[in-house]
Amino acid sequence: MIQEPTLSASEAAAELGVSLATLYAYVSRGMIRSIAEPGRRSRRYAAADIRRLARKSEPETAPPPLYWGQPVLESAITLVAGGRLYYRGRDAVRLAESATLESVAGLLWGVAADDPFAGPVPPLPPVAAAIAAAGPALPPLERAMAVLPALGVEDDRALARSAAGLQRTGMRVLRWLTAAMLRRPAAATPTHEALAAAWGAPQAADLVRRALVLCADHELTASTFAARIAASTGASPHAAIAAGLAVLNGPLHGGMSARTGAFLEAVLAAADARRMVVERLQRGEDLPGFGHTLYPDGDPRGQHLLDRIVATLPDAPELAVARTLVDTVADLTGDRPALDFALVLAARLTGLPPEAPLAIFALGRSTGWMAHVMEQYAAARLIRPRARYVGPQP
Repeated sequence: MIQEPTLSASEAAAELGVSLATLYAYVSRGMIRSIAEPGRRSRRYAAADIRRLARKSEPETAPPPLYWGQPVLESAITLVAGGRLYYRGRDAVRLAESATLESVAGLLWGVAADDPFAGPVPPLPPVAAAIAAAGPALPPLERAMAVLPALGVEDDRALARSAAGLQRTGMRVLRWLTAAMLRRPAAATPTHEALAAAWGAPQAADLVRRALVLCADHELTASTFAARIAASTGASPHAAIAAGLAVLNGPLHGGMSARTGAFLEAVLAAADARRMVVERLQRGEDLPGFGHTLYPDGDPRGQHLLDRIVATLPDAPELAVARTLVDTVADLTGDRPALDFALVLAARLTGLPPEAPLAIFALGRSTGWMAHVMEQYAAARLIRPRARYVGPQP
């Protein structure tokens, strides 16, 4: 059998003229195939895909204000490299040991002087408050999505586009989204404490804090790209965050929490966790919550939360089954738990409501979206990728 030509990661990155982090981003978006080396942990990359991408990336005549070609943007916010996640050069897992979402927001937003979270928190504006109160049957994410358009109209202070003005807007958006999701008054309480108190689970506060920090940003995800596109048009921060929430709501993004939760529930109800996993694989079904393209050796975010779950809840009745599931999936596929699995398991074992994992993810990620909105405003360029036409020729 003729083997397809491949390149190592360093060779592929050199041929494309990009960093390893950008190479891995191309892989995660399905633009370059990653090929396992038998008997080795390293992976190689399809030479044909790399050379095709290199040809498509050649400069073409285009107006300078536009981004053309592949939707790859320069950013100084988040780096995924070497199996680790970094926020402005700081290891996100290490930050999760002690940081709050608010302090990480300050890092992502480049706060250098006045802490935007130190001042008073204004109440939800009247129309937004009425919408939040009128939607008790809506899940938290949908309630936040309903409130954001009203906030965009009522929040005149968001017109201040200075760095300090945008940081204060970011503070208000986080506090107001938290209030809308929980149907409680906006307050200066740290987000993790507000969530744990509202859900009647003070014992979960530390796990929630860590999870919020680890959810804060993850480079150019689909929802983050949507938020940046909106910001590139000059749309308000509220509109850009609404774009991010709308994309997050899709089943292949934020909806992964619900799929992972259903999978975990089925495993916990099964008589034999290993047999259930084997049967799913035999049917060609996936294992939601396991494996991540950017982390072939395991998602450090998920591992951190799992380690804390084991350390703080060692006697939880369902933890043994969850650990059997983790070991079984690793044995059969080599995949490790991703962040979604750890979020769902933490919520399950601490008694949080089913909607908690997605609410935590959305509130944490809203701070990252705001960082990207600020960076996009500073770039002052419209994002306009090109389409490669494959239809009938004229």
